[in-house]
Amino acid sequence: MDLEIQQRVKDLTEKHGPENVVVVIGGAEAEASGLSAETVAAGDPTFAGPLAGVALGLGVYHMVEPEVKDECDATIYDEQCGMMEMVLDVDAIIEEVKNVRDEFSQYNK
Repeated sequence: MDLEIQQRVKDLTEKHGPENVVVVIGGAEAEASGLSAETVAAGDPTFAGPLAGVALGLGVYHMVEPEVKDECDATIYDEQCGMMEMVLDVDAIIEEVKNVRDEFSQYNK
């Protein structure tokens, strides 16, 4: 997660409160998705960005998780995400993000 996005997440969390912020990520690999999830929940693991050492505890989900997918209009989801779902390792991504969420997120929706 780049530094600019980290700062946006931090600013939005300060403005709205962590209980009112949910982060939806869309990384194509499980490991990258896990790092992004960890960054917004436990703090930047690389200690390089605005969230270094800042554990926001945010709820974080991947776009392919049922909790997010079920909230989307099916036609639009298929149009925007359907093709990617066929080439991604969806199960690995879901497992990685869920593990991070279960360990570090304090504000799950």
